[in-house]
Amino acid sequence: MVQPDQPRYSNQSEHRDKTFKQQVHKLHQLTVYGRWLFVGILWLTIGLLSLWGLREEIALWQQYFTWVAVRYGLYYNPIPTLGLAICIGMTLGVLVWQSRNILWGISSQEKRRLEQQVQRIRQQGPSHPLWKWVCQ
Repeated sequence: MVQPDQPRYSNQSEHRDKTFKQQVHKLHQLTVYGRWLFVGILWLTIGLLSLWGLREEIALWQQYFTWVAVRYGLYYNPIPTLGLAICIGMTLGVLVWQSRNILWGISSQEKRRLEQQVQRIRQQGPSHPLWKWVCQ
């Protein structure tokens, strides 16, 4: 026999599931924004300093561009080259990660990690730094 409280309970459960999924989605969005913010900060700090370190080579490349000039300019300026490599590598890494998530969806392992993180945020409550962005 079906009790009258049972449909109401399933609606509450569905509402909780929907809320939980929305919170997981918000946390994923925060992760995406955080990664792009990190890349932007990298470019504004390390990237600009690296380009400043290569300013003489860049001026030469503007006048007489050859791939050999680029190769030697980067080879003889290892620290700015490393800085640019870090910036380019992180940018490409975030691009590939986000493209994979867009094309094939979030992997089950990543979903599980996000769900566990949302549960930890819920358990800690308003004292968690991400509470107001994820749960409200």
